[in-house]
Amino acid sequence: MSARRQSSASAGSARRQSDARRPSERFERPDFAMSARTSDVFHQDENDDDEAQVAVKYSGSSYWPRTPSFSRKGRGVLAGLTPSTPLKEDVFRVALIGAGNVMFGSDEGPWNLTSRLELKVGARLRVIALIDPDAARCKAQLDAKLGTEVAVAYKETKVYRNVDDFIAATPRPQWPRCVIVGSPPAFRGSDKPGRDVEMRLLDAMPGVSMFLEKPVSTDEVPAARRVAQFMEERKDIVSIGYHLRYLKVVQKLKRIIEANNLQVMSIIAIYSASYERIAKPGWWMKSRDCGPVVEQGTHFADLSRYIGGDVDLDTVMAHAVEHDEPAGELSVIPVDESIIAPEDRIPRVTTASWKFKSGAVGTLIHSAVLQGAKYATELQVFADGFMFRLLDPYNNPKLIVRRPDSDAEEEFSYPGDDPYQGEMDAFIDTVEHGIEQTAFFSSYNDAVDTYELTWAITHAAEASTAKRRAKGATGKPAGSSKLDAIVEKVSELTTS
Repeated sequence: MSARRQSSASAGSARRQSDARRPSERFERPDFAMSARTSDVFHQDENDDDEAQVAVKYSGSSYWPRTPSFSRKGRGVLAGLTPSTPLKEDVFRVALIGAGNVMFGSDEGPWNLTSRLELKVGARLRVIALIDPDAARCKAQLDAKLGTEVAVAYKETKVYRNVDDFIAATPRPQWPRCVIVGSPPAFRGSDKPGRDVEMRLLDAMPGVSMFLEKPVSTDEVPAARRVAQFMEERKDIVSIGYHLRYLKVVQKLKRIIEANNLQVMSIIAIYSASYERIAKPGWWMKSRDCGPVVEQGTHFADLSRYIGGDVDLDTVMAHAVEHDEPAGELSVIPVDESIIAPEDRIPRVTTASWKFKSGAVGTLIHSAVLQGAKYATELQVFADGFMFRLLDPYNNPKLIVRRPDSDAEEEFSYPGDDPYQGEMDAFIDTVEHGIEQTAFFSSYNDAVDTYELTWAITHAAEASTAKRRAKGATGKPAGSSKLDAIVEKVSELTTS
């Protein structure tokens, strides 16, 4: 790290420590308006002081130290909030859809939407509804919250089995400012009855904003596209949780590209999952979670699009290592795969390549081959004279940069960076300021473009597998029987 960066890091650390000494003062301020919007951070030139930007980003009244004392289960994150803390009258009402790990956290990963919501909104937060068919799970999650300093935000939360019950029971004066959706995509992302959660909510409660986890759907792409069109026509505020876009190393990469007027030439995305602990049966079934590229590789497909631009889908080619091939044997699958129909079992490795509309080329390699806990992930970006390597974005994000004027490599990292918090901050800022000042980085329509790319990869790999299996059954390439007939006919004519 350069002397300038070390100095700025020390200054940023001092600012954070200063803020951390006054949590109650910040919580009791009468003015809860943001002094800076989240997006202000991400539109600086390449040489701006990143640590100073962090201080600007979180200088609003809802700022809490970037390293709050909460576990991955995320209970008790609002340090300074006690029953005696004065509260502002204009509360911020929120409804939650989904009572699972994405919403409330687990030991399996860093996701936890409620903890980030609590950190951002602060004492104004009132969770008016928790919508999930599992009433017992809802009660357990709420009981856990009521036992912490965030209890005031959940003490009047009502539980509903479905969205329709919530709509019917909630008069207009009690509508939420926003709805946070962490339910499985099988129940949303479509205009078909029973899978149209977004459309029903936005139609019944116009003006309500929505945050949705990825992927946006499990239905066919045209159905998801119709949902996107519905939202755009109404100018609804809808943000999608592609959290890797909010990493400071990703924003640094984009600033360098923009500041140097670079044209991306190639992107290589590598995502290798540790399959040993993926114990969710649906993940291993293409009919449930649509396969690992759609469900999991979507993050790197999205990053590739975010950096490289739109993809020419007609150029997508892909191959897969399937479960019934020698190379596809896995030794510690945590579910009983024998009860899954062979045609429904997921590929072990998928490799894909394509052309961006700019002319650049892209490659994605997704695999479920590692054991243990840690995933191996990396994104490489090449431009004239430049090489960027984004390393380990899920655990310890680093950006390695090589420039034209030197063979040496620069390293950028931002300890404590939380992209999940960044995406929530950006969404709430947009809700507060209006769609004209959008702060988030992924709209619904943009997320459907990523969804379409992951399906194009999946379908291309399936077509390649089908062609290879057809060849294996006959010992000849698919379609060769017709060619054989023609050759035989020509031979008869020439010998007669």
